[in-house]
Formats: sequence, C-alpha cells, structure tokens
Amino acid sequence: MLVKRNLREGSVPPLQMEGTKDVSMRIMVGRADGAPNFSLRQFAVASGGFTPRHSHNYEHEVVVTGGSGTVEYDGADHPVREGDILLVKPNVVHQFRADRGDELHFLCLVPVSFDCGKTTPGS
Repeated sequence: MLVKRNLREGSVPPLQMEGTKDVSMRIMVGRADGAPNFSLRQFAVASGGFTPRHSHNYEHEVVVTGGSGTVEYDGADHPVREGDILLVKPNVVHQFRADRGDELHFLCLVPVSFDCGKTTPGS
C-alpha cells in the first residue's frame, strides 16, 4: 500500500522533549508505516524556538521547507532558509533555532530505529 501524506495538511503536534522550546514534530513516514530503513520527520519551530543542542551516532539529512533560522553545527552558527539542504554528520553537536523573525520548517531523515531518543528493541 502506498503511504501518502501532504506537508501542508494535518497538524504537527508539540514536541515534549527536554532542551526544546516551541517545537512541533510529526513523523511523515516511519516505523508505523512499515518503513524498513528511514523515518522522515517534519519539524516546525516557532519564532524564538529551538531544538535541543545535541549529537548522535548517525547522520541525518535536512531540507528546510519554510522560513529561516540558524543552525549551530560543531560550534559555529550558520544561517539557513527555505530551500537549503544540510548533511548533519554523526557525532557533531547541532541545534536548529528560529531566531531570524520567522518560523523555521524542515524535514529530517533519520534511521527508522531512532524516534526522538527511543530506539526499537534490539537496535
């Protein structure tokens, strides 16, 4: 069965995670859909909000789909805007901030075994 969702339709629920402020996230395609390797997550960061400052042992790819902000990556700040594509390498400290007067919207591709700090059994 084809899994089909639209970025502009449906709600993006608030993310309750330590170190975040005004962040919402929904899984667009993932484990529950039978995805064997990757999860595609949609994030919305309200103006003034931020994701946790963190690192992890896997890469992830990010596509900025709206707004603008700043990505802290390995101790340096980088402006981002709609259309930017990022590679976040494993074990690099990073954080997304909506600190440029706009909301920041992005898609994030991660291993399906990862779901905001929770891994599947045996992974």
